[in-house]
Amino acid sequence: MAYILKPEPLTAAAFAPFGEVIETTGREFYLINYGKTERYSDLAGLDTLENGGKATVSIFRSQPVQFPFRVEVMERHPQSSQAFISLERQPFLTLVAPAGEQPVLEELRLFRVGVDQGINYRRGVWHHYMFSPAGIRDFICLDRTGGSGNNCDEYRFSEEILIQAC
Repeated sequence: MAYILKPEPLTAAAFAPFGEVIETTGREFYLINYGKTERYSDLAGLDTLENGGKATVSIFRSQPVQFPFRVEVMERHPQSSQAFISLERQPFLTLVAPAGEQPVLEELRLFRVGVDQGINYRRGVWHHYMFSPAGIRDFICLDRTGGSGNNCDEYRFSEEILIQAC
């Protein structure tokens, strides 16, 4: 029998066990550039320096998926955080599970990330790659490069896990 996941709205409180929501709603800002720009600082903490690593900015190009979508694998980064911000103003899905030796099926959470939000996974949090229901999607990724040691573990599920459409 399939384990079926349905998306829930992304809020800072709901996502707190897994990381941070990157958004300006309700956040303080100050004006720069002669009052023409609002600067929202410190929206997420990057954790990338373990074992000589450094922060890097990349673009990840994600292909669309068909729903229902079967989840087969999740990954974690034991030495760093990893943040994603969509370059298109379109929602996307993120699947997460608490940090631990392996993801626990009953603890999986599927979030619908809004058009004005990004996400920052904490070190060790299990996650799936981005789900784009329509079209190719580009994401800015802030994460770790270089340094020593393995920074990507994968876990393959034997159970059938399905993501229903947004």
